[in-house]
Amino acid sequence: MVTTPMSLPDSRTEPDGSAVVRVLSYNVRSLRDDTEALARVIRACAPDLVCVQEAPRFFRWRKAAARLAAMTDLVMLSGGATAAGPLLLCSLRATVEHTEDILLPLTPGQHRRGLATAVVRIAGARIGVLSCHLSLTGVERLAQADMVLDRIGAMGVPHAVVAGDLNDVPEGRAFRRLAGRLQDCRTVRPWGGELTFPPDAPRKRIDAVFATDGIEVLGCGVPAGLPGVTDADLRAATDHLPVLAALRVPAGG
Repeated sequence: MVTTPMSLPDSRTEPDGSAVVRVLSYNVRSLRDDTEALARVIRACAPDLVCVQEAPRFFRWRKAAARLAAMTDLVMLSGGATAAGPLLLCSLRATVEHTEDILLPLTPGQHRRGLATAVVRIAGARIGVLSCHLSLTGVERLAQADMVLDRIGAMGVPHAVVAGDLNDVPEGRAFRRLAGRLQDCRTVRPWGGELTFPPDAPRKRIDAVFATDGIEVLGCGVPAGLPGVTDADLRAATDHLPVLAALRVPAGG
């Protein structure tokens, strides 16, 4: 489902010091696809914060991540191989206060998972940010959703955003666990497209942006139809569609 026609607010600082920020979640499949198309999509979304999943993790991974940041006019914030795939990028609007990469417990026979986290200040707002990529197996995925919530609670910030590839649909237990404690931004204020996987003929919404209470959701969804974002680039960039959210974060913290 595509929701139109409202436009998504641009990033800005409000007179009271609150910040309107754009947060993008994107599984980039280790940059194995068309990186030029990927960069065009990210630049067109004009994000302040990008929560990447499946960032390069092996040979010269830092160089590959730095190249993606340079191609999109962003800078590396945290994550990558040190978080087992999740990566955070940010614009120069963000002042970095703290970063931490967290490896989650390894289940034998499963991929290692991790979290890329940071605390940043944008305008007068202090924001916790977390990028995650949850397990393919239900029991482990639910446990990891609880770890995400625990980590947000331990960040010591009044406002936070969580974004990632959940490998779960809204009716699933892990997705519902996160949505029970956080705002599912797409549900709160739908904008753009809904389904995120696969890109050619999407059937599932398994990628999402969440926000803590107190953050105002101004719009969230797949940026289909956003100026500068073409269907061809969305199909060529990677095997997921991105999720873009505009959020108003109160000053303080």
